[in-house]
Amino acid sequence: MKYKLFLFDLDDTLLDFRASEKRSFLHTMHTLGLRDGIDALFTRYQEINVDLWKRFELGTVTKDFLKVERFRKSFQENAIDLDPELASRLYLESLPDTVVLIDGAREVCEALSRIGEVGIITNGVEAIQNRRIAASGLGGYISFVATSEACGHAKPDVRFFEYATKMARAFSKDSTIIIGDRLDADILGANRYGIDSCWFNPDGMPNTSAAMPTCEVASLHDIVPALDVIPVNLKQA
Repeated sequence: MKYKLFLFDLDDTLLDFRASEKRSFLHTMHTLGLRDGIDALFTRYQEINVDLWKRFELGTVTKDFLKVERFRKSFQENAIDLDPELASRLYLESLPDTVVLIDGAREVCEALSRIGEVGIITNGVEAIQNRRIAASGLGGYISFVATSEACGHAKPDVRFFEYATKMARAFSKDSTIIIGDRLDADILGANRYGIDSCWFNPDGMPNTSAAMPTCEVASLHDIVPALDVIPVNLKQA
């Protein structure tokens, strides 16, 4: 295998953020005394949250704004009289307690840590992501965690990848690969930075974007075999 540095996205690549997100949201609403209409509220919250994260990645909103605004707007649209700042705090506090591993996460991290160095690249909140990694049991296989919060720039900004790769013990573009589920952040970021990428696509979604992964897998168990068959002289288009 030509790769020695493996940069993993965290949410929905190694950790099942969708499952964790719903558990934390339900816990938060129950703590605040809300019992009715939570499923519909959560659906709208997710839509608002996705939009805000896209705006954050474009640099048009801040992380602190995003964390509260997703609750404020959800409550406002549904005429719910709850404190969005308190909801945000309770939600973030509960996230590390609702960690769910994606099938194969432990095995792939263990296998690749024996081959080279495994790092995490995430647009999440640094303190929360570090706590979630600790709770996941993956920490022993991970060399470093690079977050957009600490960097000041988010994926797919090239400056984020420059920041992340400086944390590695050794780095060369030819021996580094990014593994992630998002074409618009992980794969596009890899394309812009000039390194290889592996698109984790468990739902078999079509690629209608301009982002071009070096390879694609539907399961984390397929990553090591897929990387083993990539020719050493393959370069990103």
